[in-house]
Amino acid sequence: MSQTREIRPGADDARHVETVGIGMYFEDFRVGRRFRTVGRTITETEITNFVCLTGMLEVLFTDLDYVEKEALIKGRLAPGALVYSIAEGLVIQSTLQRTGLAFLKMELDIAGPTFAGDTIHVDVEVVEARPTSKPGRGIVKTVNKVINQHGATVLTYTPVRMIRMRDGN
Repeated sequence: MSQTREIRPGADDARHVETVGIGMYFEDFRVGRRFRTVGRTITETEITNFVCLTGMLEVLFTDLDYVEKEALIKGRLAPGALVYSIAEGLVIQSTLQRTGLAFLKMELDIAGPTFAGDTIHVDVEVVEARPTSKPGRGIVKTVNKVINQHGATVLTYTPVRMIRMRDGN
């Protein structure tokens, strides 16, 4: 039977209300665990902003006339770096808030194009998890597959991260 507790208005309310959005701890990343993020549609505005912000002023991303008449791949392409960045944002917001300590390294493979209007999500599988020599933290490696709305894998990356343990300080 669950218990309910009355919360009275006042300055101490935050101590009695559950905080949502806190990430997963090292102990939650058992080898073999798989999960999926929510989806996100990549827009033309995001492509334009990303290309301008990063200086990736490649004609594939900036010249639609060239893309239509000469490029081998037709359509409003999203840079692989943008697709990775959005995918990483989807993973971080759902699993690493307040628990991620460091991004250590990764491998990245682009398997196919992503276009404006594509909706992506990330399928994550934990392939390594071990505690570090320092207390309160562990190392986790995952295989993250970025999947589009057609079920095609467009990008795969394998981040290695340091993640806080539940009893970590």
